[in-house]
Amino acid sequence: MSWEREVEELDERRRLAAAMGGPERVARQRVAGKQTIRERLDAFCDAGSFEEVGALAGVGQYDKEGRLLAFTPSNFLCGMARVDGRTVVVSGDDFTIRGGSSEATIPAKRAFAEQIALELRLPHVRLVDGMGGGGSVKAIEQKGRTLVPRVAGWETVVQHLGVAPSVALALGSVAGIGAARVATAHYSVIVAETAQLMIAGPALVEQAALGTVSKEELGHARIHAANGSVDDMVATEEEAFARARRFLSYLPQNVDELPARTVCDDDPERRDERLLSVVPREPRRTYKMREVIEAVVDRGSWFEMGRNWGRSVVTGFCRLDGWPVALFAEDPYVYGGAWTAGASRKVARFIDLASTFHLPLVHLEDCPGFLIGKQSEEEGTIRFGALALAALGQSTSPFCAVIVRKAFGVAGAANAKPGATHFRYCWPSGDWGSLPIEGGLEVAYRAELAGLGAEEAEAAIARIRERLNRYRSPFRSAEVFEMEDVVDPRETRPLLCRWANLVAPARRAGAMAWTFRP
Repeated sequence: MSWEREVEELDERRRLAAAMGGPERVARQRVAGKQTIRERLDAFCDAGSFEEVGALAGVGQYDKEGRLLAFTPSNFLCGMARVDGRTVVVSGDDFTIRGGSSEATIPAKRAFAEQIALELRLPHVRLVDGMGGGGSVKAIEQKGRTLVPRVAGWETVVQHLGVAPSVALALGSVAGIGAARVATAHYSVIVAETAQLMIAGPALVEQAALGTVSKEELGHARIHAANGSVDDMVATEEEAFARARRFLSYLPQNVDELPARTVCDDDPERRDERLLSVVPREPRRTYKMREVIEAVVDRGSWFEMGRNWGRSVVTGFCRLDGWPVALFAEDPYVYGGAWTAGASRKVARFIDLASTFHLPLVHLEDCPGFLIGKQSEEEGTIRFGALALAALGQSTSPFCAVIVRKAFGVAGAANAKPGATHFRYCWPSGDWGSLPIEGGLEVAYRAELAGLGAEEAEAAIARIRERLNRYRSPFRSAEVFEMEDVVDPRETRPLLCRWANLVAPARRAGAMAWTFRP
C-alpha cells in the first residue's frame, strides 16, 4: 500500500532534470567557457540554499501504457535562495537545451518567477543565457498560425522595478526578449568574450540586407557597456556574481524597508591631507576625482557602476560612517567633467535608483556645464540634461552637494535640489557662474575691446580678467549666504559622515509616486 514506486519515479524525473541537455551539450557549454545553469546557481547562491521550483516541468515521452520513456526538462530554472544571507528569487536560462530558446521554456515558470518576486517583494536576480522570445519560424507550421507580438507578463517585470531590487546578468548569447530582460533591471552586467547582447542575431541582420556580421560585431560587451544598454562589463562569470552580490548589499530588501547601516571600522573623523592640494590652481589642469571619492567615503566601500558609459560623470554606491549612500561626481579627465547626453541619461537613471531605494544622495561637483558643440546639439544633450535636472528635483532622497571646483551653466545648477532646503558646501577651489570668465570675457566686453590692436586687446583682456577675478572668490558668495559654507577639503569626510547620521532618521520607506524606468 506504499507509494514507493511513485517516489522512485519522482527521483528518476529529478535525475533527468538535473542532466539538463545531456553530457554532449553540457560539455559544449563548458568548452565555450561558460558554466551550466546549475553550476551558476551553486556559484552565486549561498551554499545549499537554492530551493528549485518546477524542476519536473518539461516534455515527457511515454509508451502506450503511459510509462515515461524520456524527459526533456524546461530550459528555464527558478527558485528561492539566499545570497549573503538575504532571501532572493533567482532564475536562469539553460543554454544546453535548445540554446535557451523560449520554445523550450514552460512560459508559466518564467511568469511564476517574476510574479513571486513581485508579490513577496523580494529581489530578483536573472541569469540570462537565451535567444529569442516569440519562437522560430518553424513554430508557425507547428502551431498552425502566426503569433501576434506581445510580451506576456511584462507588466509584472516593470512593476517589480518599483518594488524590489532587480539584477540581470548577461552570461551568453542574448537576443530578443532575453536582451530586454537584461536591460529591464536596476543593475546589469555582461561577461566579455563569452556573452553578447543583441536585438536580433546575425542571420536576421543579414536577411534584412544589413550586411554580414558576427555576434561579436553586433553585441560584444564593449559595445553595450559603452552605450549604457548594460551597466558594467566583467571578465568572468565569477566577477559578475560578485558584482551582483555587492550591488544588493547596499539596498534594502524592498521599498518598504530602509537601507541598513553596517559596522564602520573607518574613523568618521579621518582627515586626508592629500585633499588640501589635490585640485590644481590652474583651472584647465585635471586631477583624479576617484581619488577624492576614495578619500572621503568609508575605506573599501566605493562601488562604481557604469564606468564605461556617460564617462564624464562617475556614479556609484558607498558608505559614510556605515550608512549606504549614492554618490555622483564629474570626472575632469573626460570633457573636463562636462555633461554629455549620455552622462545626463546616466545621472537621471542613477538619481531615480537612489530615490527608489531611499539612499541619501551626494554630489561632489566639478561641472563646467553641458558639453557644447555640433555633436552635443545633434545628440539632444539639452533634452537629456533637462531630464537629469528634473530627476534631481523630483528626488525623494536627502541631498548634499560639495562643490570641489567648477559649477557653471545649467548643468552646474545640480549643486542644488530645486524646491528643497539641503546642505551645500564648497572647497576654497570653488569657482562658479553662468559661464566661465575665460569663455565669456571677450563676448561680454566686445564693445570695450572694439578697435584695439592685437597687443592692446590682449593687454585689455588681461586687465579685465584680473579685475573680475577679485570677485570670483567663493568667500564673496558665502558672505551673502549664496553658498552655505566654505570648508577645508580635509574636513570633507567628517562633514559628510555627520550629514549621513543627521539625515538617516529623515528617510522614509515606501514606493515612489512613479515607477523606476530602465
